[in-house]
Amino acid sequence: MPKHRVLTEFGMGTSLRRQDYTEAARRALQDALWHNSINMAELFGFEKETMIIDVEIGVQQPDKVDTESLKDIFPYGQPAIRAVSGGLDIPRPDGNGKPTVIANVALSVSFMMEPV
Repeated sequence: MPKHRVLTEFGMGTSLRRQDYTEAARRALQDALWHNSINMAELFGFEKETMIIDVEIGVQQPDKVDTESLKDIFPYGQPAIRAVSGGLDIPRPDGNGKPTVIANVALSVSFMMEPV
């Protein structure tokens, strides 16, 4: 049975002062999720646990994102999270050397199902 994507959401999050890439990513994930109440699993007659959740997080320093710690955001489903080069680091006007971090997220929900 092939994997079929049924939903894509986008989000943006920041770390204004601490240059915390994981926190910016967490906020971007929450932005993508918290604005919606989508019952995809029920719509297709699946259990929520069968949702395949693919997450791509764009930040300037992907190696500084703790992707494992972000999985606790999802109460169900099978999240796979990867950090890639993207997002923005915005220099602060006070010149303290710690930029504001902006993370972008693309989140897709898929199910293993027969083509329609």
